[in-house]
Amino acid sequence: MEALRLLFLFLLGPTVALALTHKLPSLKPGLSLSVEKEGQLLVSPEGSFSSGFYRVGTNVYCYAIWFTNSAEKTVVWMANRDRPVNGKGSRLTLHRNGNLVLTDADGSIVWSTDTFSDGEVEVQLLETGNLVLINQAKEVIWESFDFPTDTLLPTQPLTRNTSLVSMRSRDTFSSGFYRFQFDDNNLLNLVYDGPVVSSVYWPLTVFFSRRTPYNSTKIAALNNMGRFRSSDNLKFNASDYGVGPKRRLTLDYDGILRLYSLDELTGIWEIAWLPSGVDACLVHGLCGEYGVCRYNPLPSCACPDGFDRNDPSDWTKGCSPSFNMSCAPAELGFMELLHTDYFGYDLNSYNIGISLEACKNACLNDCTCKGFGYALDGQGQCYPKRYLLNGYHMPDTAMIMHIKVPKGIMASQAGGEKLRTYDQLNCSTPEIVLRNINAGAENPNKNWYMKYLISFAGSVAVIEIVFIGLGWWFVFRKRIREELVNMGYIVLAMGFKHFTFGELKRATRNFREEIGRGGFGTVYKGVLDDKRIVAVKRLEGIILQGDSEFWAEVSIIGKINHRNLVKMWGFCAENDDKLLVYEYLENGSLDKILFSADSAMRLGWEQRYNIAIGTAKGLSYLHEECLEWVLHCDVKPQNILLDDHLEPKVTDFGLSKLFKDTNDMGFSRVRGTRGYLAPEWMINLRINAKADVYSYGVVLLELLTGKRASGFNLATAEGSGHNQMVQWFRLKIQEQELEEVIDPRLEKRCHKKEVQRMVRVALLCVEDDRDTRPAMSKVVELLVGEEELVPNEEMTD
Repeated sequence: MEALRLLFLFLLGPTVALALTHKLPSLKPGLSLSVEKEGQLLVSPEGSFSSGFYRVGTNVYCYAIWFTNSAEKTVVWMANRDRPVNGKGSRLTLHRNGNLVLTDADGSIVWSTDTFSDGEVEVQLLETGNLVLINQAKEVIWESFDFPTDTLLPTQPLTRNTSLVSMRSRDTFSSGFYRFQFDDNNLLNLVYDGPVVSSVYWPLTVFFSRRTPYNSTKIAALNNMGRFRSSDNLKFNASDYGVGPKRRLTLDYDGILRLYSLDELTGIWEIAWLPSGVDACLVHGLCGEYGVCRYNPLPSCACPDGFDRNDPSDWTKGCSPSFNMSCAPAELGFMELLHTDYFGYDLNSYNIGISLEACKNACLNDCTCKGFGYALDGQGQCYPKRYLLNGYHMPDTAMIMHIKVPKGIMASQAGGEKLRTYDQLNCSTPEIVLRNINAGAENPNKNWYMKYLISFAGSVAVIEIVFIGLGWWFVFRKRIREELVNMGYIVLAMGFKHFTFGELKRATRNFREEIGRGGFGTVYKGVLDDKRIVAVKRLEGIILQGDSEFWAEVSIIGKINHRNLVKMWGFCAENDDKLLVYEYLENGSLDKILFSADSAMRLGWEQRYNIAIGTAKGLSYLHEECLEWVLHCDVKPQNILLDDHLEPKVTDFGLSKLFKDTNDMGFSRVRGTRGYLAPEWMINLRINAKADVYSYGVVLLELLTGKRASGFNLATAEGSGHNQMVQWFRLKIQEQELEEVIDPRLEKRCHKKEVQRMVRVALLCVEDDRDTRPAMSKVVELLVGEEELVPNEEMTD
C-alpha cells in the first residue's frame, strides 16, 4: 500500500510542480490571478519578463512586472505601489467589459485600467516588458508603458505626461521624493519634490550641458542599443553600447539616475551610465533641514553642533536646534562651517562687494534669515538663506557657511568640531569618566581606602566602557551598514582605500618589480595583504601641495567606474610620497602585444576592432558621461591595458590635474607623447577633448598598420610636417593603396567593411582642424555601425 502511495505521488509530482508555477501567455476575460498563487504569472513570449503579485512587506503585495533572470527579480513597474493589497483574498481580474481591476481582500477596488470595450480583450505581457490590453483587432487599448514608475525600458517613451518617480528607500517601493521629468521649459530635469519644498538639482546649468529648451515635443527614449536621445538634446550611450544585454534606466531611491545593463550569467546589474555633475552630496533633500552631507570618507549626513537629528531612521527629516532661537540681534551670533554650503533658498541677494561684517549685520537684523554663505573668492559675495537645506561639505567648496545661533551656543562650541554625525554625539563618556577620576586624585589628604575605592570604581568604569562600546557596535552596526547601503556607496566602501606608505612598500617588496614607466611616474607590481595583485604608480614631478588637496582630486578619479577604464583601488599620501593603487592586468599594455615580433602574441582583426571600440567607449565616458569631465592628454597604446579577454582598459586618466601645470588658459606645458600630439599643442591653443580624439585617431592608424607612430620616419620631402605617420597614411589612401597600409601580419583575414569604417573614422579623428573631428560618443556610434559616416561638418556634435 505504501509503495502504491509513493508511486501515486511520483506520478502526481510534475502536475503539482506545474500547478505551483503556472505561467500564462495571456489573461482572458472573466479570469483572475490570485495573490495566494504566487506561481501564477504572466510571462513574456521569450521569458525575459514576468508579471504577478510581488511581496513588498509582511503579508502585503503589489502587482508588478520584473526581469525574470535578474538575481533579485528586479521590478520595473508596479500597478499599486502606494496601495499594496492583502496577502489573502486579493486578485487581479479582467472583466468582460474590458476593465482590468485589482481588488483587495475585502473586494474594494485598489487599481484599474479604467478601460471599456464592446468586443473581447486579453491581457498580454510583451517581450519589451510592456503589459498591454489588446482587442480583437489587435489594437492596444491600454499599456503600462504609459504609466511608468521608477524605470524606463528600451523603446518606452518618456513624454510630457509621464515621469519617473523614485522609490522611497532601498526596501520601500512606495513613491519617493525624486522625479525625472520634462519641465515647463521643455527640459528633462532631476527634481527633488519633498513634503515642504521642491527644487531642481540636475542639470545645474543648461548652457554647459548643451541642452536646448526650444523643442516643445517633449519626448525621450532609450533604444535597444543603449542609446538615449531626448528632444532637449540630452543624449548619452551605455558604456557597453551595442546589441546584447538587457538594460533599464532607473531613478534610484538616492536620487541618482542610472542606466544599468544585465549580466545574464550572474543576474547582476552593472552601471552603464551616470549623469555628469550629480555627486551623492549634491542630490537635494538628502540630509533634510540643517543637515550637511559630507565624505567621511563615505557620503554621510551630519548635524551641526547644537542640533539634533529629528528621526534616527530617516535623515531626510533633517536636524533641529536644541536651543530656543531669539530674534534679538544682541543675543545672536554665528557658527562657522568651513567649506560648506546650503544650496538654494537665498533671500534677496546682497550686492557683490559687501564686507563680511555688513553681511553678518544684515542677517542679524532679518528674522527670516537663518544664516548666510560668504564666498572665498575675494569679491565679497554674500548669500543670506531663508532655509538651510541641501547642505554639503567638500574640501574644494569655496564658501564659509554662517549659521545663526545664540551667543551662548557659540561660546560653548568655540574651537570645536562644528559638524558631528548623530551617532558621534554619544561618544563623550570616556572623557567624563577620566575627568572624574582625575578630580579624585587632586586631594592628597584623602584616606588611603578612598584611593583604592576610586581606583576600583575607575576599573569598573573602564570595564563598563568596554562593554558599552562592544554593545554599541553589535547593536548599531547593522543600522550603520543599512545606511551605507541606502546611500548606494557600499561598493565604494569596500573598494577604495587610503593605504599607508609602509603597506605599499611591503606589497611591492620595496618597489622591486618595475612593470612600466611614463610621464607621471613609475609603476610597480605588488601583492596586498588580502592577496590582490595590484599595480602601484609612484608619482613623480610637481605634485599638488597638501594631502587634503591631493585627496580631493584623487577621490574624483576613484569614483570613475567604467568597464573600459582601469579601476583605482586606493592611494597613499605621506609627506612627499604620493602613490596610486590600480587593478593589475596580466596582459599589460597594448603596445607590448601590437608591436611584438612574437607570432604567438599577434592580434587578429576582430581583437583589434574590439580594442578600438572599447577604447572609444572609455574615452567617451571620460569626456561626456562621468561625474566630472576628464581630459586624458596622453592617449597612446602604452596607456591602453588589456585584461584576460583582451578587453581594453584606458589608464592614466585624470592625472594631469594632480600636477601644477594648468592655468585659466589651459596647460602651461605640453603633455603627451611625440607622434600622438594634436596640432593645437604646438600652436598654444587651449586644449579640449578634441586633442584626445586626435591621439585616439593615431592609435587607430597603429591598429590598422601595425606600425609605431612615435619615431615614424617618412622618407619623402613631405615628411617635414607635424605627424609623419598621419601624412603617410593620408597619401596612401588618396592613392587608393589601402592594401599597402594594412598590417601584413593580418594576412588579409579582415572584415572588409570594418576595415573601411575604421580607416574613415581614423581619418576623421586626425583632421588638423579640431572642429571637424567627431566627439568620442560619435566615434563609438560609427564604429559600432549604427550610423553611417556623414560629411565632416556633421560629425562634431
